[in-house]
Formats: sequence, structure tokens, C-alpha cells
Amino acid sequence: MSSRADAARPHPTSVVRWGRADVVLLLGYLLLAVALGFLSLESSLRSPAWAIVLLGLAGVATLLIRPRHPTAALAAGLALLPLSAALGSMAEAVLALSALYRAGVVRGARQAWAVFGLTTGVAVVAALILALRVRLGPPLLGLAPRFAVEDWPLDWASLSVLFLAVTLITALLGLNIGHRRRHIAGLVERAEQMKRERDQQVSIAAGLERERIAREMHDVIAHSLSVMIAMSDGAQASAAQDPEESQRAIGRVAETGRRTLGEVRRLLAPVRGEVDSRQSSLPATLGVRELPALVEEFRAAGLPVRLERRGQLDPGAVIGLTVYRIVQESLTNVLRHGRGVRSVLVRVLIGADEVTILVEDTSAPALPATDPGRGLVGIQERAAFYDGHVTAGPRAGGGWRVAVRLPATER
Repeated sequence: MSSRADAARPHPTSVVRWGRADVVLLLGYLLLAVALGFLSLESSLRSPAWAIVLLGLAGVATLLIRPRHPTAALAAGLALLPLSAALGSMAEAVLALSALYRAGVVRGARQAWAVFGLTTGVAVVAALILALRVRLGPPLLGLAPRFAVEDWPLDWASLSVLFLAVTLITALLGLNIGHRRRHIAGLVERAEQMKRERDQQVSIAAGLERERIAREMHDVIAHSLSVMIAMSDGAQASAAQDPEESQRAIGRVAETGRRTLGEVRRLLAPVRGEVDSRQSSLPATLGVRELPALVEEFRAAGLPVRLERRGQLDPGAVIGLTVYRIVQESLTNVLRHGRGVRSVLVRVLIGADEVTILVEDTSAPALPATDPGRGLVGIQERAAFYDGHVTAGPRAGGGWRVAVRLPATER
């Protein structure tokens, strides 16, 4: 949470520090108490000087404890209000009003309205005492000849309405300011939370992008190295009997290496923030249309592959790259692990709702794998991204079978 949010949102730790508002309130109370006390001494109320001084000291003490003990300050302010109406100048009404205002700012609405009700009740009592004091004249409990019971209730009602209006306005001001502060604090907190979520999303996206690049690098490099090794073995075997075929195989090895280097550069260019102009000859996105060239490359490496394909994806469909990589990884596994491969079938069927991929080979039974590798894991991860299903395992009688079903509708 930022410091701005801490400043905007009221919390318990904020009541133990003196702020500018507390100092202003204390100075304002002192000035008001001196002014009203002087006027009270000169008016017909004739408030005792000792009472004004004692009430003033009590009011100062209340304001001094207010930042650290707001509940005690509220109780003291409510207790001093009737005493001020009976003996003082009513300057102590500031104490009760400030406590009511603070309740609206710091506390919730329910507690603030409870304080308002309590303050209103005490204010009505103070209005009654003040009305009696005005009508009876000094001393407070003495009877004056001008006193008439039917006269003073109207004054008491007027004072009560006035006090009620003042307390209501104070409570509404406190609640409004408190609500605005809490709203601003909530917005700041929400902004901070959104910032943290954005950073987390960026981190997750970066991790997913690294994982995608690692998966693509594995497919490209593993496939290309397997093809290059097979071609190199073939070139070496035919070097003595058929030098021309050996040279052609070496040329295909070089071409495969250059193409692989171009794909690696293309994969790493976004990471490094570079754009290589030499990549213009490479297809922007590998897909189903590039499957014949892929199959032909494996045939050149000595793998008897047969391709069956029905249907076509929309141009630019992202799922086409997944289909291409699954076929590529499956054929790479056959080239690396197959023994005595007699035939390989690649069947890609594209329907309206589903894309099915089948890669199976006829070969000798597979030996127990000492290194499972990442091939099948990569196929399962690519299929899982589209909520697809993968079935992989040995065929009866020898060979390996990989079957994948992918939804044709992209997410």
C-alpha cells in the first residue's frame, strides 16, 4: 500500500499522532472560549469567572487527550456540555461537535449515527438548562418575578431545534468526508491491486512465452539434428559406392542446417528485439500446407513416409502450427527410436468440428526407453492448450502409434 493510500484511509494508528487539524481545533477553541467567556461575564447571564476558567481548562484537557483517546474525549465533551449551559459560555459545545464530526470521519455509519443520537440527547438537555437559565436569571435556581412557565418552553423548543440542526449538519459533514476518504482509499488500493495483478500477469506471460520458445526450440533442433544425423550417416555409407548421392546428401544436410539456423533466429528475434531481414524467405507461420515439404524432408533422410490429408484450415489459423509441430515431433521420434522401420503413415483429417492426427509406423518392437525425453510431453502440452486428447503407445506387432484429436474451433 502506498503512502497516499495510508494518508487517505483512516485507520487506528492515525489517532495517536497530532495533526494540523488538532492544533487548529485547540487554538480555535481557546479563542472562542475567551471571546464567549468575556461576553458571558458582561451579559445578563453573569457566568462565574471561576466556572469559565475551570470549564476552559477541562476543555483544553479534553482536546489534548482527543488524538490518543477519542472515546474518552467524546465522553468528556458530552459531560461538559450541560455544565457549560448551566455555568459557562457554551464554548464547550465545540468539544461535543468535534467528537461527533470525528466519529463520522473515522468510524462507520452505524457508530456515527449512534454518537449523533447520544449527542442530540445531551444537546436537548443542555438547551433545557440554558432556557431555564435565561428565563430564571442569575442565580440559576432562584426565582425571578418575570418567570412564567408558559413562556420558556417555546424558547427551549427553539434552542432544541437549533442544536438538533447543528448536530445533524456536523454528523452529515463527518459522514460525507469519511465516506469520500474511504472511497478514495478504496480506489487507491484497487489501483495498487490492479498494478500488482498487471505485474503478475506480465510475469506469467513472460514465463509462458519462455516456455513456448523452449518448446519450439526443442522441436526445431531435435527434428533438424535427427534429420541431419540420418543424412550424414547415409552420405558416409554411400561415399565409396555412390559419391554423387553422398554429395547430394551432404548438400541436403547443409540446407537443413541453414533452414534450422533461420528458424532459430526467427524464434529468438522477439526475445532480443531484433528483426532479421534474411528471414523473409521463411514462411511466416508453419502450418498444414507445409506438411508435404516436411514429409519430403524425412523421406530424404531415409524414412518411408506416406502422407494422407483431407480438408483445409482457414488461412492464418494458429492451430495449423500445432498440427505441424505434432507431426514433426512424431516423425522425429520414429527417426530417432524406430528400428527397422518399414513404413510410416501420417494421416491428417480436418473436419468442421475436429482435427485428427495419426502417425504410426510399422517396425520392430520398441526397446524399453532409458531416456523418455520431451517429445511426447511436448505433444501433450500442445494438445492440452486446445483441450485436445492424445493417445500414444506401441502398436500390436511392432511400431508406435500417436493419435491426437483437436477441436477445430480455436479458443
